[in-house]
Amino acid sequence: MLRSEQKPFEEIEGYLKGDKKVFILGCDGCAQSSQTGGKPQVLAMKELLEGAGKKVTGHTVIDFLCQKALVASRLRPLEAQVMEADSLLVLTCGVGVQSVGAMVPKPVHPGCNTISLGGSRGEWRGTERCLECGDCLLHYTGGICPLTACSKGLRNGACGGASDGKCEVSPEKSCGWELIYERLKEVGKLDLLKQFIPPKEWNKQRPRPEMLSTSLWALEQRNESSEEDRG
Repeated sequence: MLRSEQKPFEEIEGYLKGDKKVFILGCDGCAQSSQTGGKPQVLAMKELLEGAGKKVTGHTVIDFLCQKALVASRLRPLEAQVMEADSLLVLTCGVGVQSVGAMVPKPVHPGCNTISLGGSRGEWRGTERCLECGDCLLHYTGGICPLTACSKGLRNGACGGASDGKCEVSPEKSCGWELIYERLKEVGKLDLLKQFIPPKEWNKQRPRPEMLSTSLWALEQRNESSEEDRG
């Protein structure tokens, strides 16, 4: 499971500057569990966007946005609403946003940040990965994560070491920033490459203290307290 929290609405509004029509996508998987992208949150976001003067061309919640084939099949009946929109706002983890970006020829905006829980999550099919960095950058990079697609985790463009579209660190891997360039070109957003992305705040990638308070951890603490009391 990936845990997420919604971005501040002001940040989402900034992403949507210049977009008059928006399609909203939610996820009935991890985002629903996190209460950031289930049906109630999608409807609440629709109301906020309409209040801000945006036209919501449509909205839906898909079981698991991390499954690209499922995204494609569930959006097919809604194709007219999706294509009418200037962009898609995706309320889910970073993997879900990347999956939508890979399947829909439209700009995608992350409505959430993925929070680190520490350790590692289960693997899933597909190439999309999320480092749970707590500050999702996918708006600026066409829905391709620079921290995972680029072997060096560069945030503001390629290193210049790629050869024939392949990474110099991992020759079997495509250059992440070349992929980002092609995606932004496809959706008409190459101007985003001119925006400087500030240095990473690595403290946001650390698990929060409350996230470490699992039921097992709490049980251990109670047992230790009981032993001290008996002593």
